Amino acid sequence: MEIMPYLRKHGHEFVGVFQDKKSGLELFIAIHDTTLGPALGGCRMWDYEKEESPGEAALSDVLRLSKGMTYKASAAGLNLGGGKAVILANSKKLTKKKRVEIFKKFGEIVNSLEGKYITAEDVGTNVEDMKEIFKKTRYVTGIPEEMGGSGDPSPLTAFGVYKGMTACVEEALKTSNMNGLRVAVEGLGHVGYLLAKMLHENGAKLIVSDIKEELTKKAAEEFNAKIVSPEDIRFEECEVYAPCALGGVINDHSLAHFNCKIIAGAANNQLATQNHGDQLHQKGILYAPDYVLNAGGLLNVSCEESISGESYNRDKSLELVAKVYDRIKEVIRLSKENTISTCRAADVMAEQRIEEARKKNKK
Repeated sequence: MEIMPYLRKHGHEFVGVFQDKKSGLELFIAIHDTTLGPALGGCRMWDYEKEESPGEAALSDVLRLSKGMTYKASAAGLNLGGGKAVILANSKKLTKKKRVEIFKKFGEIVNSLEGKYITAEDVGTNVEDMKEIFKKTRYVTGIPEEMGGSGDPSPLTAFGVYKGMTACVEEALKTSNMNGLRVAVEGLGHVGYLLAKMLHENGAKLIVSDIKEELTKKAAEEFNAKIVSPEDIRFEECEVYAPCALGGVINDHSLAHFNCKIIAGAANNQLATQNHGDQLHQKGILYAPDYVLNAGGLLNVSCEESISGESYNRDKSLELVAKVYDRIKEVIRLSKENTISTCRAADVMAEQRIEEARKKNKK
């Protein structure tokens, strides 16, 4: 990819390329925008060797994902910017010793940025990795509770999705009650399963799918859920379709077959393109923009000491995550007011906060 034209277009403030031969670390760090505050974003470890150009693929990811974090933090109402780190490695092939070496070195690099970038868990990384980073820097979130962190973010993410889904139900179905509503949950990972549990406890009729048969069987037993295949679930007749697995599920093929009133789930990058969000709007399907709806984990770690300056408080975090409901309501209001799709409205909401802060900073 032509990097300079991309950077000029999307406004990244910093892109760093790091290599450490001793540990084997190969790393990209991108800081997109710090108008609202320091850049927060996870560290992804991924094997790009199958790509035609591994370095280019990793660079493309870190630039795209860091910009996404800027919008996510702004739309969540946080005074944080967007950043991301990508480590080029196969996490499954690393020895424990080599992994420790890599993340300690990564921690040193993060520390050298003096708080401009704060890291966290992402695909291919885990709490143990965050603990190693913490040995070298305080600019890390998602560390265990016994170390002053917030631990597993999944329950808070699921809670935020549930609150945002409630806002959509009130708008599209004119009820604040989940009782009797058919909700199709695609993907029963940590967040998806917890979301299904909340929906069941509030009377929803569940339809579920997952590539792991043991998870769907468990959901059928615990929640009296109907099991369908991953290929069929997005076309089931229901009030709410909740994608909680792969991205790109809203595309040219699926758009013609959706049989729901609302799409609201935890998965990232659900729209293949923004145009698909526009088409949902035209079809009368209310879409909850994923980066607004699934911000619970981000809101949760924003309460950790490395960001807030105060000891982590679970009750305060829950109160903050519950405001996902208000953010979705605001997206719906902007969508109506400007006669645009909710995905465009979410971008407007995020961009307005950044632009207002930019103007204040100039004064």
